[in-house]
Amino acid sequence: MVSNPFGRRDLMLSSGAMLGITALSGCVGVKAHAPTLTPVRASADRIIKITVCTRPFRADGPRLDVEQIGQKTIVHNYGHGGSGWSLSWGSSTIAVGKAVAMGATSIAVIGCGALGLTSATLLQRAGVPVTIYAKDRPPDVRSSLATGLFTPDSRICLEGHDTPVFRQIWEEMCRISFSTYQNFLGLPGDPVEWIDNYHLYDSAPRAAGPEPESTVKFAALERELAPDLAPHPVELGSDANPFPGRYTRRASLMMFNLTEYAHLLISEFLANGGHIETREFHSPADFQALPQNTLINATGYGARALFGDQTVVPVRGQLTRLIPQPDLNYGLTYRGVSLVPRRDGLVVQALGVDEGLGYGDDSTSPDRAEAETAVTTIASAFAPPGGV
Repeated sequence: MVSNPFGRRDLMLSSGAMLGITALSGCVGVKAHAPTLTPVRASADRIIKITVCTRPFRADGPRLDVEQIGQKTIVHNYGHGGSGWSLSWGSSTIAVGKAVAMGATSIAVIGCGALGLTSATLLQRAGVPVTIYAKDRPPDVRSSLATGLFTPDSRICLEGHDTPVFRQIWEEMCRISFSTYQNFLGLPGDPVEWIDNYHLYDSAPRAAGPEPESTVKFAALERELAPDLAPHPVELGSDANPFPGRYTRRASLMMFNLTEYAHLLISEFLANGGHIETREFHSPADFQALPQNTLINATGYGARALFGDQTVVPVRGQLTRLIPQPDLNYGLTYRGVSLVPRRDGLVVQALGVDEGLGYGDDSTSPDRAEAETAVTTIASAFAPPGGV
């Protein structure tokens, strides 16, 4: 049995959980009741897709500088690791501000993923005509292979590279993105919604202790957010725990239903007069043929080859998609495996104990055995303790 399979991030959440307990204990006369949860239909025969994505990680965090290449001014907006969707509106706000400051009457966006779509939308809202140039568009972009949770510090930079300046920029991106996402709540198709996520343990997790050995240590910043952006997790007592016999923590998370959400962004962009042109670039020299002189480069992992940027490191992540279960409205994390209840298919991912899992791995071949093991682990969360 693994008593604490989630590493130091989960240990850090323990202090937040205790805050939640303290707050609840002061509510005189309020009695909690264990909710009845719909069981996850987790079995190998319900797997409909296995995908692998290489997250575009940079040790120093996202690249947001301005570069002059020939007659073109390039505003970079890439390298967000596992936080591309989470930070997209905030990061693109910074990039668009720099691009608009150039005084261009028309701007090009290179890339049609999370950062490209939000950059293009914000340019339109600023009154600037914009064309997206991209080889692929959703659902065939890497962004479409994301988990779909608001995780603003997921592989955002290496521990020790989170300087005070970076932290300030990161929090700005967080707050802008978080605020913008609230405007998508309640829309048809639920492009964005809040869910409860349950962390299960076979034995009491330690509130502190030595960290598991890790090949790579990423900066953990989310714990520093104010409570309005990071609701404290709550450790559930026996009278409120829907998983009897296991230690359980519950936290609220924001989830993106990426199929509907990406469709909504593209529809808004096109409805407001935007254009998407299918085009492949092999080097920055190819940009010289574009009519626009100001470009926002939102090519994500593609920037590694396009710009020869070897600071972009792949971090492999595999997702297993199960048949959608409309009656499921909560997430689950158990024995190093997570479940996200997206409407376009339940997403199961093996997180592992080593937070450096997948670092530097650019392989994209699906691993069926890994997928089935992850699904079986989620299924075992609903078995009686001691019988798994």
